[in-house]
Amino acid sequence: MTDQLLDQALVEEATKKSALIWVRGDGPVRALWHVWHEGAAYIVGDGPDEQPLPRLSAGATAEVTVRSKDKGGRLIVWTATVEELAPHSEEWEAAVAELKGKRLNAQDAERIPERWARECRVLRLAPGHATRELPDGSLAAVPLPTGATTREQAPAGLPRLLFKRKKKR
Repeated sequence: MTDQLLDQALVEEATKKSALIWVRGDGPVRALWHVWHEGAAYIVGDGPDEQPLPRLSAGATAEVTVRSKDKGGRLIVWTATVEELAPHSEEWEAAVAELKGKRLNAQDAERIPERWARECRVLRLAPGHATRELPDGSLAAVPLPTGATTREQAPAGLPRLLFKRKKKR
């Protein structure tokens, strides 16, 4: 019983303090921003200008990995039960109020709740079983496909132009 209470406390504290959690549903793992509210992690996404969520359906389970705020390494892995909140329900309104405060760089900050209700999914990840035994190795995965591109290599003469020292007069 004591170990279970310690695991619950560790899950809550670690998840509250971490800016990102890694969530695995059906498919690849995704790093997601979240908010901890009333004993669960809440995430929003799958809409335009929002984070893509892993394939998660209501009632399914997901694996959540939380990193240490101090060192950045894996701290704990816990299993979550997924619940999709109905737009404008009481629980949805409370979660969106918390999520809205954590949403950075929103272009339409005043209209976020309406846009999220219309275009996004708000999910509640309720903690279940936690484990402190972490797997060995990095667990690094191949990056997900994206339309984003990297700039071409800088021209060879550009560094000389940018960092040319001024001549003393």
